[in-house]
Amino acid sequence: MRLRNRFGPPDSKRRFHRCAATAAFFAIAMFASPPPAGAQEPPETPGDEIIANLAAGRVIVAVVKDAIILGTVEDPIEAGTHPPIPVPLASRRIGVMLGAVDWFSVTSQQELARLDRELPRLHSRSIPQDPRLQQPQEGTEATDIQAIGQGVLERLNQVVKNLHNRIDLPADEPIAELILADYIEGYGPEIWQAMFPLQQDPQRGDYWDTRVLRPRYFQFWPPEKGQQRTLVEFHYPPGDASPTLIELLRQNDPRLVKLRDSSDANLSHVADSLLHGESNKVLAADAIQFLRAAIAAISPPNSRQTMAAVGAQTGFQWILPPPPEPKRPGQKQDRPEGAPTLAKPPSQP
Repeated sequence: MRLRNRFGPPDSKRRFHRCAATAAFFAIAMFASPPPAGAQEPPETPGDEIIANLAAGRVIVAVVKDAIILGTVEDPIEAGTHPPIPVPLASRRIGVMLGAVDWFSVTSQQELARLDRELPRLHSRSIPQDPRLQQPQEGTEATDIQAIGQGVLERLNQVVKNLHNRIDLPADEPIAELILADYIEGYGPEIWQAMFPLQQDPQRGDYWDTRVLRPRYFQFWPPEKGQQRTLVEFHYPPGDASPTLIELLRQNDPRLVKLRDSSDANLSHVADSLLHGESNKVLAADAIQFLRAAIAAISPPNSRQTMAAVGAQTGFQWILPPPPEPKRPGQKQDRPEGAPTLAKPPSQP
């Protein structure tokens, strides 16, 4: 979607609304206007157009007896949508970026940022005091979570500082989200969500200053005392009201009934354990088998899926790695390994 001068499509049918959620793909056309008097930021290159592709869909996390299993499903509601991709951050930590992850300049044909690929390097050494991130329980690594969140924040602000046209996002919708799951020595498994809100301040006329605010942090695992231990699920865009996988199980969704009633005792055991809030009694091998079948059953046609696991003892491993991405229009094809070049002629027999 390419917009002109403002973040609002000329063709309203090109914008997908789901409970006021934004489309899963958007573009920002930046035709540079002169900055207001006193502005410190130099003007952008006239006519520069930036596309931001979203990682959109579901992230489903199962904390089981001997592993954390994380599956993702793309919501392919626009041609440029990316599947949410698990990224190993350490031997026993995994992250997933949602929202605006792929920033690309149409004018220069340059990639400006690719947050999911960059995530392992986005650790900030400067961690501000944030009262919204409560003091961690004994043994947790909240400071490390903040370091990752701050690194993502700084990278986002490097990109959005050059956006000076009005961007219309729902007030409660972040421009990006980060899901983190890990094992902490002496504490156990945990799941965190960091949400990155966008703020714009009017300067003069149609010129706006744009920045991403400090992230809001939410801890989803371990559950509070008395709460069930079952699947944890995240959707982007956040206004997506689609039922979660555990809700579909509770509703006896026809696509999942055959798994619950399967002659395979392991599949039935996994379904019953999730419904009774006893995911900690499920073995990773059984949970992986169940989740692969369940996610495939509820996924939209042609949606891309991924799955990875973090074993309590074995660390990160792929179960279903992400498929190769299609080339951008005009992007050169990769040269096959060993192909002849002018510098290296083909070897003679």
